[in-house]
Amino acid sequence: MANVNIKFNNKDYLLSCDDGQEEDLKRLTKFLDKKYSDLREKLGNIGENKLLLITTIQVIDEYFDLKKKVLSQKENFEKLSDKFKEMKSLAIDYKEDKETEISKLSHELERLKTMVEESKGIYETMLDKTTKSLEEIIKNTETDSKIQ
Repeated sequence: MANVNIKFNNKDYLLSCDDGQEEDLKRLTKFLDKKYSDLREKLGNIGENKLLLITTIQVIDEYFDLKKKVLSQKENFEKLSDKFKEMKSLAIDYKEDKETEISKLSHELERLKTMVEESKGIYETMLDKTTKSLEEIIKNTETDSKIQ
């Protein structure tokens, strides 16, 4: 335990605190002394006990206001966190849907490519047959013309 000399309301006090907490204790005492002095200037000399009580009430009031703000911010943060999780889930679902759609379109494209290749083969075969038929017709026409 460490001992710290502090001044409050123009009086010296020796207080104990955990080792390493000396500066925090001095800072807190200075803050409390300032609040006390400000109230004494505002309210006059209404008695040390009453002034200490009012000072304590003000400090606790500030503490509760701050605590309420922290809790409110925590709730806001939790709501934002929930919204973020919801948006993340929606984005993942959207991505999965689009990946499924892309996969289906890729399969459809492959099917169409196969159809085009098959149609190309059929077309070439038909073209060959037609060409041969035309060649035979021309040949027969030439032969018929020579015979007459």
